Order: sequence, then C-alpha cells, then structure tokens
Amino acid sequence: MIKHDYDIESAGSAMALTSLFDNLGELHLPVLLPASVLALVANGDPIKFTAYLISNSIYNLYFHPLRKFPGPKLSAISIIPYIRMFLSGHSHREIRELHQKYGPIVRIGPNDLSLNHPDAMKDLRGHRQTGTGENSKDDVLAKYNADNMLGANRQDHRRFRRALAHGFSNQSMMDQQPIITDYVNKFIRVMHEECYDGTKPLDIAKWFNFTTFDIIGDLSFGEGFGCLDAKDYHPWVNLILEVANDLAFQSCLGRIPGFNRLARLAASKGSTDKLTEHGNMSKNKLRKRLALGKDRSDFVDSMMRRTESSGSEITFEELASNSRLLVFAGSETTATSLSATIFYLTTNPESLKKLVDEVRSSFKSEDDIVMVSVQRLSYLQAVLNESLRLFPPIINGTQRVIRDEGDTIVGHYVPGGASVDVWQWAVHHNPEHFTQPDNFIPERWLDDPRFENDAKRALQPFSIGPRDCIGKK
Repeated sequence: MIKHDYDIESAGSAMALTSLFDNLGELHLPVLLPASVLALVANGDPIKFTAYLISNSIYNLYFHPLRKFPGPKLSAISIIPYIRMFLSGHSHREIRELHQKYGPIVRIGPNDLSLNHPDAMKDLRGHRQTGTGENSKDDVLAKYNADNMLGANRQDHRRFRRALAHGFSNQSMMDQQPIITDYVNKFIRVMHEECYDGTKPLDIAKWFNFTTFDIIGDLSFGEGFGCLDAKDYHPWVNLILEVANDLAFQSCLGRIPGFNRLARLAASKGSTDKLTEHGNMSKNKLRKRLALGKDRSDFVDSMMRRTESSGSEITFEELASNSRLLVFAGSETTATSLSATIFYLTTNPESLKKLVDEVRSSFKSEDDIVMVSVQRLSYLQAVLNESLRLFPPIINGTQRVIRDEGDTIVGHYVPGGASVDVWQWAVHHNPEHFTQPDNFIPERWLDDPRFENDAKRALQPFSIGPRDCIGKK
C-alpha cells in the first residue's frame, strides 16, 4: 500500500520533484506515463521501480490536470480499480454508487472521468462549431476499428456514413420490409412450434438473437445466418461470442501504460485464430453478396451505389469491416432491447394490457402492421423508450478523448487528453433525473403530470451528434 506521509530524502530532491510536477501539470495528460515501466521490472531494479510508483502516485493525486475532480483516491493513482470494475460485470451499479457519493463528475481512473448529467451526452458527443476539433474516439477502440465507422477518423467516418446513409433512409427501410417480414413470420412460426402453443417455457433472449442476427446478416451480407432454421447460432456468430471475453480483457490491458505489447501477447492463439477465421468468413460472405450485383435492397447495395455516384471509393476491406460492424451493432443490441421489453411487459400486466389494447384497436389485420403504421402507436413508443431507459443494451458509451484545447462539459472545463464517458444506465437510474427511476412506467413518456420534471433529454440510447447510431430510426 502506498502511503501519503512518506519522507523524501532531501529538501533539494523535494524541490526538484515539485518543480518538475508543476511544469508537467501544464502539459497533456499522457506525459508521465512512460512505456519503460516494464523495463524497470525486467532489469531487476526495485529501487527505481518503487520510486516510479511513488512519484507517479504523487503526481496523479496532487499535480495531474484532473486532480480537481472528486473520486476514490486509489482510482486517481491507478487504472487497476477501473479495470477490475469493468471486468466484474457489475460496473454499471458501481458507477452509480460512485456518482451517488461524489456527484455528477467522478474521476474513475488517473486519466478517466465518468459523467452523470442529462446534458452530458450532448456536451461530450454533440455537433461542434465549424473549425473546432471533435472529442475523438478512445485510442484503444480506434486502433482496431480504423477501417469502419466505429473507430474511423473524422474524414473517413464522413465517407463511410455518406455511403451507408441511403440504406437507412425511409424509402430503403420500406424496400427492406419484405426481408424483415419474412424473418419475423418465421420467428413467430418457430415460437409456436417450440413452445407448443404456450405450454413450454423458452429462452426468449436466445430466439430474439437468432432472429436479429438473421435479419441484419441478410441486410449486411445478402443472406441470413440460418439461425432460426438451425435453431442454433451460426459459426460466424459463435466465433465472436467465444472471443468476447478475451477481447474485453485485452482492451483493458491496453489501457495500462506500457502494457500495449503485453495486451497483444495476452491474446491466446485460439482467440487470434478465431478472429482471423471470423474475418475470412466475413470476406467470403461479402464476395458472395457482391457477386449478386446491385438492385437488392440492403446495406451493401447502398454502399456500392454511393461509391459510384460520389467517386469516393470504398475498398473491399472497408466494405467488409463496415458490414461486420453493422451486424455486431444491429443484432445483439436489438435482441437485448426486445428481451428487456418482454420482461418488463410480462412483469407489469397493466402495461401489457394497455399495449395489447392499442395494437388490436389500431389494426384490422396483421397485414396492416408495417413500419409506417406502427409509428403512430404512442403507447408502444412509450414502452420502448421506458425499456431503453431501464435496460439500455449498451450501459456505457465509447470513451471519448477530449480535444487538445480542452472542452467545457456540463459546466466544467475538462483538459485536453482526458478520457471521458457517460454510463447511460447510471444516468437513467438517477433519481435526480427520473421520478421512480427503478420502476417501469411507460406513462412518463406520455405527458403524465407526475413526470413533468423528468429529464427526458437524458435518454440517448443511440448516442448523439455526428457519430450517433446510423440505424436509430
């Protein structure tokens, strides 16, 4: 344990150390994060290594540009508590507890802040004035996603988004409806078969996953994964699910100064081989789709047409990477949201009855239920909003690195280089933002006077700004 009441050998050393820290405090945050930490250990120099730990702890606590923000002292000293929390599976609840104790901005790592405020998402990710820099994606995330919309730089992101925009237009969604309807009908038919008309329990989350992977796979690669037919996950899906934990662990290691190389070495050969196989499988699927040509209402057709009309070429590798991303982003998240909605409706029978009454009174037959017509169902929209609030499929956003000149976030200046995030689950479950935050009450979205003071603007499940979810419609 590092003590704060240690002795420094001489006054001269203390003055020199203080002077150094004072100067470093004006520089960018990564300054005192040397990549030579492992070298000190490898060279067997415990004195230098101990000196590094002590000096780095002093700097992080008392001289770091984020020193003014409240939070646990150990989190200010080391990134390890954040990593432990992130990998625990209970991070969203721990983050909420930290904000309950320390307020709307909490320092959860030496260079990391968590925000819990209704306007945090807008301030952090919103559109910027022309000529100002954006708060960029986290380096660890961008490194492995530079060739798709998730981690691309500003220029490439615009290029990818323009290419995909038509595929998510109202007209394209109407054109894609027959594809989606076929899978929904198959899902309903299989449900009747598997549950014996309601007499056998089913894992609804699994079946929603089968359906959404089939739908988004078809729209992204020109064919579904056959999950509903096989009643099991396709190898393409299994591969990514099998390495998910390894990827999370490697990502965390990559956030420790000097451990980037170790993060790569930590990747098991099995995980590396599976990722390679997954990439090759995606490219083969894309080649089959490209062989079909255009004139098919899907995302690949949109990217191909936009590329031809603008003259802004998208490479095969970029096309494959963005197609993979669309499947990741659109399948399990949608299935998670649908599963949560079913749970909340079945545990709140009054809400279920209101929704059933609205649907049955609005349509004469199931053929009338189409994308345009369901948008008129106000209670359905309220149910979905409330499910997304209580159980957001992504409990935190992708971390943003504050632009070089710094930024003002929810009324506080945050220095350039700081890593900042908004944990949506914690924001949505904050009683300062929502009345009865832990209860499922769709009426809060229908101008019920009981909830007139709710900070409804805090609900941003698809993010906000130039990098919001392109599929939010």
